[in-house]
Amino acid sequence: MADWFLILATTISFLLLLVASLYFLVYYQHPDDRNEAWFPKLTVLLGLVLSGATVLLLPLDVANNEGYAGCDGYDTRLCGGLDMVLFWNIFYWCIPAFVFLLIPFMTFFYEADDGMLMAGTSIGAKPNSRITEAVKYEAFVVIIFGALFAAGYLILGESSVPIKNYRIDYTSGGREFTTSTSENVTYFDTSFLADMTSIEFENQKTAASATNVSFDDITVNVSIPTFFAAFMAFIGWFFFAAFGGIGLAALPLDLILAFVNRPKHMDPAEFADLQLDIRNRTMELVDIGELLKIERDERVNTGGGKRGVFSGLSAEGRKERGALLEFKKAVYLLETDVEDFIASSANYQNYNPIWPWMSLFGGMLSFIMSVAWIAQIVIYILPPQPLHPFLNQYFQWFERWFPLFGVLSVAIFTLYLLLCAVKGCFKFGIRFMAMQIHPMKVNKTYMSSFMFNVGLVLLCALPVVQFTVTAFPEYARYTNVVQVMGTQVQYLKFFTWFWETKFFIFVLLGFTVLTILYLSCKPADNNKAAQAKKGLLSRFRKN
Repeated sequence: MADWFLILATTISFLLLLVASLYFLVYYQHPDDRNEAWFPKLTVLLGLVLSGATVLLLPLDVANNEGYAGCDGYDTRLCGGLDMVLFWNIFYWCIPAFVFLLIPFMTFFYEADDGMLMAGTSIGAKPNSRITEAVKYEAFVVIIFGALFAAGYLILGESSVPIKNYRIDYTSGGREFTTSTSENVTYFDTSFLADMTSIEFENQKTAASATNVSFDDITVNVSIPTFFAAFMAFIGWFFFAAFGGIGLAALPLDLILAFVNRPKHMDPAEFADLQLDIRNRTMELVDIGELLKIERDERVNTGGGKRGVFSGLSAEGRKERGALLEFKKAVYLLETDVEDFIASSANYQNYNPIWPWMSLFGGMLSFIMSVAWIAQIVIYILPPQPLHPFLNQYFQWFERWFPLFGVLSVAIFTLYLLLCAVKGCFKFGIRFMAMQIHPMKVNKTYMSSFMFNVGLVLLCALPVVQFTVTAFPEYARYTNVVQVMGTQVQYLKFFTWFWETKFFIFVLLGFTVLTILYLSCKPADNNKAAQAKKGLLSRFRKN
């Protein structure tokens, strides 16, 4: 029978997660999207709930204790009774559906402007509907990743699980135990058996450690949901190892710098200098934007007004895309400086001084959590034999006197990794200008940025769960996800080399170390605005 407390806690957690996701969406959305883009908003809302529920499912699995042997019937007092296999399978199906179906389709639908934007130009474009344009582009995504899933499952859908066989002779020094009761007992209970003596226990240990031991492999055909979990975890690890490693170092630093660089009152001379600098930067970026538009129109007219689907892969297309990315990042950094300038001048009296101190507190807390994660990797995950349980011991200590604190701690540490992945993606985009940035800003976030970040979080959700299970196996020893991630997925064909050699974890730690060294030399993002503007100006001077 299911534990009613777990059912109630799960229901309340889901409702709280739904309310928090809705508040986050409303609080951050851009005013232009306030009464529009309802389907993308629904996708974002459900994606936020799904990503949060995925990482919170691990603490629920821990509390359920389904992997405990007593849950088969003879000792169910520690078992929650929930069908965690069904829960995890639902999530294994939903995550790829969101990442490869709903989010790409809604992104194409949101950005399509009657076929004109998706065609790349408004010249000579036919007025196709937004749904038609979205379906056309989504078809490419479905064909590519559908073929990869199908071929991968047919070729790699087997898991070779290593086992150790013990052959023990129970007749050697064994005893036969019998019991009788004065009552008419019609059932058997383990309490009827006498305890094994220390001598008998040592005899069995000796027999088990003798030569009657053999090693073998069991080949298991994994289910489609389990393969989805392995495939999504494998793809997501490339993003999580890079962006998560960057975020572990960047998130604490940026929060602390937000306190250090908090708005301060300026004297008239400082006000005039900053105002002049912002005015000059604004005029220069306006000129650059006009030049970019003229250059693009000239290239389109020269090419006959046609832009194919793969036109962005050409040398000219890559050059144009790089210039546009630099321009967008320069504009973003200018907007950030303008907000700080206004907070230090016109709105200085209305500025809430609590925010910088909250940022400092968050920076210190995130610094502690980043150090704890790095220490857990170094002393527990990477060594062949763990040097110390560390966080496992901390969580198990909580379990002995107040299990809820242990569950909350695991949830906080897991969610922190997702925040680090989002922060790392944005930091990489700002610093190296190799990809589109999608910042999350209050009342200034478009649905395209929402969907990008939700897709990234969903991609990283299963790698985070797998990484957490690897980091806390002692705490999560009776969970269903350990049986899937730690056994079937761990020894799946082709993937097993990456898990057994801990390749992605080494990459994660490497990115963290490199980011620490890089940010120690260049902690601020401000100089990126000048570099972007300088690069754009040099581009047009050459032309």
